[in-house]
Amino acid sequence: MNTLTAIVPFFNEEKYLNDSVENLLKIDVITEIFLVDDCSTDKSNDIAKNIVKKNKKVKLFTKDINDGKGSCLKEVSTEIMTTHVIIHDADLEYFPDDIFEMFKKTLDYTDSLILGSRFIGSKTRINIYKRTYFANKIMSLFFSLFNFYKITDVATCYKLMPASFFTQTTFKEKGFSIEIELLSKFLKINRSIVEVPIRYRGRSYTEGKKIKATDGFRYLINTIKYRFTN
Repeated sequence: MNTLTAIVPFFNEEKYLNDSVENLLKIDVITEIFLVDDCSTDKSNDIAKNIVKKNKKVKLFTKDINDGKGSCLKEVSTEIMTTHVIIHDADLEYFPDDIFEMFKKTLDYTDSLILGSRFIGSKTRINIYKRTYFANKIMSLFFSLFNFYKITDVATCYKLMPASFFTQTTFKEKGFSIEIELLSKFLKINRSIVEVPIRYRGRSYTEGKKIKATDGFRYLINTIKYRFTN
């Protein structure tokens, strides 16, 4: 029987964290939720502590240094006890209901990496910035060509993977670029990535969006880097 842990890295998400986790708690296929505070300076940590008090399936991990999303994921890699892991950002851009459909795919593709794609199917998506939309398209095409494997959305947050891969792989990236490192290293051991359509509501930078243009360039550079190195 497959089981699932959701990892929620966050940094200064006091406006969204509680609602985001509440949405995750409604998804009964999730066995555990790991909140990882990347050294927040607002009230996020207090909010997370209150969530943990009320819910036994939620655990909180607090970092002493603000290192980025990748470092948060690595922080809890030794704590995973389930068969599978999914990443969920705390910013309400994604809809946890889509995790049901993704998790169902593990019944037929137990050893595959399941991606929630914002570019296939006809689900509702709201993209505030056209430049971000097209940048994601370009990065995905670039990655696909370099790896001889078509992926429509390399930058998606929703990556559901076998826990064995996640816990036994050494990841180097500390920031958002771990998205590319993760996909690249998975393809080196298993050429099976399944994409599932998901919904999306992008937020603005005034609402707290954190990924920047420089992260996009790192995606491209690391596509080349991890194609040829580990």
